[in-house]
Amino acid sequence: MLELLGSGLVTLWLEMAGVQFKPQDALDALTWQSSPGLVLAPDPNPAGATTVQTYLKKLITSKLVAQNLAESQGIWMQSGPMLMANHQGTTPLPAASLTKIATSLVALKTWGPNYQFDTLVSVTGPVVKGVVQGDLVITGGGDPLFVWEEAIALGNTLNKMGIKQIKGNLIITGNFAMNFQRQPMLAGLILKQTLNYATWGRPAVYIHSIMPKGTPKPKVVIAGAIKFAVQPNPQQILLLRHRSLPLKQLIKEMNVYSNNEMAEMLADSVGGSAVVQSTAAHLAKVPQMEIQLINGSGLGPENRISPRAACAMLMAIQGEASTHQLNLADLFPMSGFDRRGTLHSRHIPAATVIKTGTLRDVSALAGVMPTRSRGLVWFAIINRGTNVGGFRTGQDQLLQSVVKQLQLPPIVPATLTPHSAINSLPQLGAVSRNDILFKS
Repeated sequence: MLELLGSGLVTLWLEMAGVQFKPQDALDALTWQSSPGLVLAPDPNPAGATTVQTYLKKLITSKLVAQNLAESQGIWMQSGPMLMANHQGTTPLPAASLTKIATSLVALKTWGPNYQFDTLVSVTGPVVKGVVQGDLVITGGGDPLFVWEEAIALGNTLNKMGIKQIKGNLIITGNFAMNFQRQPMLAGLILKQTLNYATWGRPAVYIHSIMPKGTPKPKVVIAGAIKFAVQPNPQQILLLRHRSLPLKQLIKEMNVYSNNEMAEMLADSVGGSAVVQSTAAHLAKVPQMEIQLINGSGLGPENRISPRAACAMLMAIQGEASTHQLNLADLFPMSGFDRRGTLHSRHIPAATVIKTGTLRDVSALAGVMPTRSRGLVWFAIINRGTNVGGFRTGQDQLLQSVVKQLQLPPIVPATLTPHSAINSLPQLGAVSRNDILFKS
């Protein structure tokens, strides 16, 4: 790596990428990444390529992959301007939930990390002695994480405003989902039940039990039915605005659990899968054909992404995040830091930031891991075949083999250190995110 720096290759690469940066040492130099399209040279150390070739052969010898399906496996591995390994790396393959990388990139670029989605709460009549003489209207603004806690806090806020009963109906309008249920009538039913603790089932009781001690139980009784309205009533009175968690935390939660409904709602918020596809390719500086999407979640083999494009999008997210004093670990799960969601039962090298993808016959893994010899190593592995468990084990072993060759750095680079204050998910249902706009 020092020879690389001495040759001026990194400086040339940075200049081509338009990055004004004076590296303090070799490791810092290779933590600055741009696009796989800017690969300038193969890795002079063949260890990475050799390790990958051994991995590919083992897929066949262990019968995880039939001989005729060897070309259906895709791998791209890169450090800075050095291409370490490439097997079908520019071929778009069914990528499953690696699709959420594209959704994350476009949502982050479109809205910014601190954007919050609003859910508006209105009434169509006056409040008389705690009873709304009309309907309660919920106007959804695309919040993908409006769940039990949010509804409990909303009900408590209405109680604090003196509202205890709705004489009319519960009207759902706009883009509203609750507990990841996007069908308006079903989302409304869950909300109606949650606003009145007397109708709670076991899930709501449990969620309340793990909320901060002393959290009240709301009692807003809705006498009427649940209805959906395409357009809100122009005569309605806006009571309060409920704000979602900041986008950076929504993206993190989506990727930690690979939540499909959250991904679909975020993709919709930016214009749908076609916009995600074209914008992601533009931001990642890869050919449009390497990102082919039919939705924002990755459900369905029609979502195809090349391993190179997966790496390029992660690099683009890292670059966009850095402009907001964030990094990739603030938006995706990190081994050794996040012990929930898709990292459960995986044996991935420490401090590796990852995104998984799984379908019936697809197992994918993409991310970045810090190493002593090569700085940040970006990788994407897409396996085709039905033995998903076997593929996951093989992916973990491949990364462990690579990091054994390149060694772990003494400390996690600052460019991959999670901001713990940001990653600590604030209490869902925080009353501070309810802005009261009308006092009855």
